[in-house]
Amino acid sequence: MKINRLFTICALAGMVFASACSDKKDSDHLVILHTNDTHSAIDPDRHDMGGAARRMVLIDSVRGAHENVMLIDAGDAVQGSLYYTLFGGEVERKVMNAMGYDIQILGNHEFDKGMEQLAKEWKQLNANRLSTNYDLTGSTLEGLFVPSVVRAIGDKSVGFIGINLDPAGIVSEANYTGVKYIDGIKAANEEAARLKSEGVDMVIAVTHIGYENEPGYSDMDIARNSHDIDVIIGGHSHTVIDPNDNRSGVPKWRVPNADGDTISVLQTGSSGVNLGEIDINLATKDVTARLIPVDKRLDDRVGSKIEEIVAPYRKQVEEMRSKKIGNSPYEYERKSPEMVNLLSDFVRTRGAELSGKPVDLSIMNKGGIRNSLAAGPITQGEIIDIAPFDNSIVVMEIKGKDLLDNIAIMASQDGQGVSSNVEILYDPSTKAVNSATIDGKAIDHAKTYRLATIDYLAAGNDYMEPLKRSTILAKSPEVLYQILIDYVAEGKLDKLLANPDKQQRMRSF
Repeated sequence: MKINRLFTICALAGMVFASACSDKKDSDHLVILHTNDTHSAIDPDRHDMGGAARRMVLIDSVRGAHENVMLIDAGDAVQGSLYYTLFGGEVERKVMNAMGYDIQILGNHEFDKGMEQLAKEWKQLNANRLSTNYDLTGSTLEGLFVPSVVRAIGDKSVGFIGINLDPAGIVSEANYTGVKYIDGIKAANEEAARLKSEGVDMVIAVTHIGYENEPGYSDMDIARNSHDIDVIIGGHSHTVIDPNDNRSGVPKWRVPNADGDTISVLQTGSSGVNLGEIDINLATKDVTARLIPVDKRLDDRVGSKIEEIVAPYRKQVEEMRSKKIGNSPYEYERKSPEMVNLLSDFVRTRGAELSGKPVDLSIMNKGGIRNSLAAGPITQGEIIDIAPFDNSIVVMEIKGKDLLDNIAIMASQDGQGVSSNVEILYDPSTKAVNSATIDGKAIDHAKTYRLATIDYLAAGNDYMEPLKRSTILAKSPEVLYQILIDYVAEGKLDKLLANPDKQQRMRSF
């Protein structure tokens, strides 16, 4: 019967599951399926990749083929589509409960609607909630998280820890009230050592700190300083780590730890377009891994389980996605200079309206742009998907010295968005700023400039601490996406949309 059962699973799943489809006894194996940074991508994206119902097909298939399967999410399951903007995490929570996640950790965007909303949703999660390096005593999250869990598999055991980023500088301060951050490397090493001393055979760190070169610390820093961690399942940097891609420059998945031993570091990218699979032989501690694409080849096997959950919410989402408000003659890809420049110039224009005076420059963060704009009709929902955050536009006065300090931080981030009258050159290796001009003139340390940006950045977030040394002159009563919707509907964005600027305004030389 076992051979027939597996044959049926393989026939349904197709060759993509070749490694899972065998009749071997795998009771001494642990198979981990993992996601990160799915960002409310309930439906397939505009390139027909991803989708929660498709992910469910893969999860069910792997569970059917293996004896010991766990499903883990490494944070930022929310924020990035209308499902979150409209329903505040409810859809994502229901879908992930239905999928049967075993472990979930916090990302930074889980905090976007504040602690009360976060506690409300996470109290209803079925998964084990891990946080090893947040002290939540006295906060609304107290009692919801544990520092580690242990899974027994036969005579072996595997411990799991959860390592989070420092919220300061990336999460709005009011949104993480009561959360006390503990050094992640120290917490990871101490909890991993404790688990190993108690007889755990392997330790897996589930992290939301980024793969490498992140502010503070990263998965590679955890790996380099670790003695007792065997596998790192990461998120935050949206890094695609494909264990089967050995080309030069591709992120490495097998890296040395503090003892010179090789450990595994995995991440799936973002938006649910891949599902990660890790197969651990607990007898030998050998690890194999792969990325499984989530695409349309799965559509004829999609069941009704996820659709029944999503259907009541989809009607309102589709109404907003179908409400036409304007037209774009060109496509603006999310990460393109054209899109970053479009939003930067829009912020400067609105800033001048708010202050009643010309604005010297504007700054827009790339991370605040969450989706692309297709050529053709523009819908209300599309605009909200592009700029889903509850950010306002602000105008501030800032000294040239503080502005230059902030530009140096933006250079260290490989550039951010600035208005069309600004040009910044920086060294690609050192990130040192070589020149910074406004209207062709070098920024003067002693001069005061009028700057338009969003209130998230004005508060020093995205690590733009120097912006806190400014004076706020004006603030929009509407959030960014509502202003954009109004601009498009009134034709006030038509000129910018018709003239895409491909120039990198902040660029290395």
